[in-house]
Amino acid sequence: MMQFRLVRNIHLGIKTLMLHKLRSMLTMLGVVFGVGSVIAMLAVGEGASAEAMEQIRRLGSQNIILRSAQPTEDQQTERVRVSIYGLRYADDERIRMLPNVTRTVPAKVVPRDAYAGTRSMELRVVGTTPDWFDLVRRPVVAGRTLSARDMATNATVCVLTEAAARRLLATEEPIGAIVRIGGGFYRVVGIVRSEPERAGGVETPDMDIDAYVPLSTARERFGDMVVRRAAGSTERSQVELHQIIVEVDSLEAVTPTAEAVRAMLARFREREDYQVHVPLALLRQAEETQRMFNIVLGSIAGISLLVGGIGIMNIMLASVTERTREIGVRRAIGARRSQIVSQFLIETVVLSTTGGLIGIAVGVSIPWVIERVAGMPTVVPLYAVVLSLGISVSVGVIFGLYPAARAAKLDPIVALRHE
Repeated sequence: MMQFRLVRNIHLGIKTLMLHKLRSMLTMLGVVFGVGSVIAMLAVGEGASAEAMEQIRRLGSQNIILRSAQPTEDQQTERVRVSIYGLRYADDERIRMLPNVTRTVPAKVVPRDAYAGTRSMELRVVGTTPDWFDLVRRPVVAGRTLSARDMATNATVCVLTEAAARRLLATEEPIGAIVRIGGGFYRVVGIVRSEPERAGGVETPDMDIDAYVPLSTARERFGDMVVRRAAGSTERSQVELHQIIVEVDSLEAVTPTAEAVRAMLARFREREDYQVHVPLALLRQAEETQRMFNIVLGSIAGISLLVGGIGIMNIMLASVTERTREIGVRRAIGARRSQIVSQFLIETVVLSTTGGLIGIAVGVSIPWVIERVAGMPTVVPLYAVVLSLGISVSVGVIFGLYPAARAAKLDPIVALRHE
């Protein structure tokens, strides 16, 4: 019996709303745009955050990245100078002895001009160990990566990034090709995919113009002195290692190990000529920022739903005034106050729910258009859809209670006399 009454009341509510189609549609627009804006704004925010956090994860949540950094007191303008700073081979050996450190990957980075036939470009030559490709994960496009044998024999081989290979070896088979880097010749044994050079606002260990050679070969061929000439001045810097990537055995040990690394480096040098980056800390910070961002976006978009609810209340109050005589007739023939309340509540819930469903369609469509037109990544979270629909239904109930209660309190005699 109760189900029959509910279905009948819903049918009656829909029929009443259809008598004023334009008014009902305009009333729903506030809810439509409110729900649509909530979903669209959260989708854009989630997409941007997901991309940034995924890039940070690629740096390795269990990795600690150390970089040599030239102290500010060395950054002076002289005609010729030599600046000695940065990470050392001894630092790499000491870090390996720390608890919870699984392995370290040292890297020496030097800029050199590369030639292949008539083509040339400046490469960033990275002298490193085979473990580099385990910690800096980049898909192998062709060939292989560096091996332990390459390290042991000081082999003159190199692995190019995809972008560098396209510019140098566009018209020939890259694997096995010979390229001249600086004053030496190297055989290309592999190609790895290029990746963005910044991950979540952090510089990645690699770049898209890299050529990877064994660290032993880099030490033998390039030494520790780097010479840069620009604007009539010569800058000489002596750096043993430009980067060290430290792998830790567990996520819980990352932060304590990073503090231990900082303390160890500070103990053996008089100035801070290094930087310590912890991707895990950056990831947690990004996640916290995303939570705050979602709260702000949801609050701003929720204002639209509030405006939509006020619009529903306004229209329903006007409807009560218009239907005063109808209410009086229903009360005179025996309708209870609860039935009058349920009738008007059902009408407001139908309005808000229909507006919410249309708003979901709008909210899902906007991110799809943004992704296709602007190329921005978007992610429509399920919780945003459920939350928006739930809020829209709640808006109908909350803002429909007062008009429904006002209609139920009308005196039947007064209502029947109303013109």
